[in-house]
Amino acid sequence: MSATSPKLPKHQKSKALKPGSRRPAKELCSECGLCDTYYIHYVKDACAFLNQQFDRLETQTHGRQRNLEDDEEVYFGVHRQMMAARKIEPIEGAQWTGIVSTIACEMLDRGIVEGVVCVQNTPEDRFGPKPVIARTREEVLAARVNKPTLSPNLSVLEQVEQSGMKRLLVIGVGCQIQALREVEERLGLEKLYVLGTPCVDNVTRAGLQKFLDTTSRSPETVVHYEFMQDFRVHFKHEDGSIEKVPFFGLNTKELKDVFAPSCMSCFDYVNGLADLVVGYMGAPFGWQWIVVRNETGQEMLDIALDQLQTQPVASKGDRHQAVQQSIPAYDKGVTLPMWAAKLMGVVIERIGPTGLEYGRFSIDSHFTRNYLYVKRNYPEKLEQHVPEFAKKIVGQYELPDS
Repeated sequence: MSATSPKLPKHQKSKALKPGSRRPAKELCSECGLCDTYYIHYVKDACAFLNQQFDRLETQTHGRQRNLEDDEEVYFGVHRQMMAARKIEPIEGAQWTGIVSTIACEMLDRGIVEGVVCVQNTPEDRFGPKPVIARTREEVLAARVNKPTLSPNLSVLEQVEQSGMKRLLVIGVGCQIQALREVEERLGLEKLYVLGTPCVDNVTRAGLQKFLDTTSRSPETVVHYEFMQDFRVHFKHEDGSIEKVPFFGLNTKELKDVFAPSCMSCFDYVNGLADLVVGYMGAPFGWQWIVVRNETGQEMLDIALDQLQTQPVASKGDRHQAVQQSIPAYDKGVTLPMWAAKLMGVVIERIGPTGLEYGRFSIDSHFTRNYLYVKRNYPEKLEQHVPEFAKKIVGQYELPDS
């Protein structure tokens, strides 16, 4: 390097791992894409599965940690408001009504951001993730519909820094956003907006195929699917039909090992480090759940608010007994006969938890399962890896000794 050559930042001297190389988090790698860039320089602090930094990053992002004396914050994170919403005029082909896509398109059209990090699909596979920096409405809309597989969203971060882009929207899930928050100050941005989605139980592409083959009547025609508030998995098929499979009829023994170890070790279901979160878990059936975490999140929601129908969030029922019963059932791989699973689903839908209480049910079920997974498989990580809010949630239940 000559005396007049610009001095590169330390991270730009680091080398991304080659495809197929073993990642620093080893089997716990969530394939977020950070190690596919020179930002691997920061992986020790950035990776949620090497060094869980949730409390520090929550303060960095929102100005404070969640209040452990406030039940809503223990479960749903730091927030200014929550609501249920749906598009007045849905976007055709969207998985829901298109709230995420609408916000992203409006931010681009109005020049608020210069690009949107989102995930399209590969040409050969509708479920194959292809992270991109979308610069047009058409490129954003090409990313609509969730890709229920591990996705290297952060693999485009080098492109962000090298492009000279100053205002960026990133759409992602919890593990990706924790890593992003650790490196955001190195991106050279004037403003970063983060639109998060809740995330639980992702799989590799092979794992997804096993789930589809094991669960759906027609795996090859599934367009998208979701675990819904009526305690059924909803599969949408190419002909527009909806197939519904009761949670309690899933082949648990076959599917216990299909989920990624990173997802089995995750305690950020609600994407607590995003500015704005759009999901469904705390909303009535057919609506989406919106969580505004900070001022930036409010700015993002305001952009699309006149296109939404909204209502307050509600909560009904008591999840505790259902969660406690589910712990040993999952542990032992219990699968009910389909007739019994359907009957149980109908009963629970009528008298079971709804709204925010359904959200708590889902969080409790996954956190107790994941706590046991970490305790059994990574006992040396348990104390540091599990955030205090998750320990408080898990502490409500009686867990197996081993």
